[in-house]
Amino acid sequence: MSSPSPIFLSVVIPVYNEEANLPLLFGRLYPVLDALSRRYEIIFTNDGSGDRSFELLRTQYTARPEVTRVIDFNANYGQHMAVMAAFERVRGEVIVTLDADLQNPPEEIPKLLEKIESGHDYVGGYRLNRQDSVFRRWASKLINFVRRKTTNIEMTDQGCMLRAYRRPVIEAIVRSGAINTFIPALAYSFSSHPAEVGVKHEERHAGVSNYSFYQLVRLNFDLITGFSLAPLQAFTLFAMGCAAGSMALVGVLLWRRFVFNLDRETFGVFTLFAVLFFLISVAMVGIGLIGEYVGRTYQVVRARQRYFVREILETKE
Repeated sequence: MSSPSPIFLSVVIPVYNEEANLPLLFGRLYPVLDALSRRYEIIFTNDGSGDRSFELLRTQYTARPEVTRVIDFNANYGQHMAVMAAFERVRGEVIVTLDADLQNPPEEIPKLLEKIESGHDYVGGYRLNRQDSVFRRWASKLINFVRRKTTNIEMTDQGCMLRAYRRPVIEAIVRSGAINTFIPALAYSFSSHPAEVGVKHEERHAGVSNYSFYQLVRLNFDLITGFSLAPLQAFTLFAMGCAAGSMALVGVLLWRRFVFNLDRETFGVFTLFAVLFFLISVAMVGIGLIGEYVGRTYQVVRARQRYFVREILETKE
């Protein structure tokens, strides 16, 4: 009896409180993948949903156990951990990530696969005609601008979840042990032949975004600090500038007092302030230098996995 052909495609989907979107996702995603006429699997990670998401995933697994796998977290650990848990278990040669809210249509997956099969090992999607609020669009432009200026990561749309990776890139991500690092940026750093492709963007069909403004800021702060020491270096340069300015102020005060015999009544007060500003600036330089070393140490030691899998629904090969 011949062994089954290897799995070509793994689709990774983190799920958090998507009860209203999952039935429509199932109805659109599976036909797209069936039409590829190649072996595939879909890995859903239930990230501690508080609604009926896991029950719907269990039902879908029962209906299509040969291509469906479900990882169930005991609590909410965030999208990054949900994706990483699936990455550690994928069987396919090509891995595609997709949100469960259908803002990136599953019908766009063949576009990414076409790019992958043309020789690229990482294909990022960028959203065409974004269906987001004006605030989110402008915030995205600002964040992309800051990333370009502070890192060497070239990415048109870092907020697009629809992306495709060759397995060696995924294996490199898993080996890195990254905990908070932005996955698409990490993949870009491991890729040897990246590419991008425009994909459609739809309004969210149900529910609200699971990312608050604070979470979006924190995500992008993780991106910048995870791939560049530029913020620490800029802070150190600023502190050094403050120190130089305070030293110049001390010099001016001494010059005015002892050369021009000015500021007799206020010399002591201003001198005290000048010395205080100088010492504070020196402390800032020290904090900046310590931050340099802490940042470098952080980049080395941030390799701990922090999630607990309560249950995995899958059919063993």
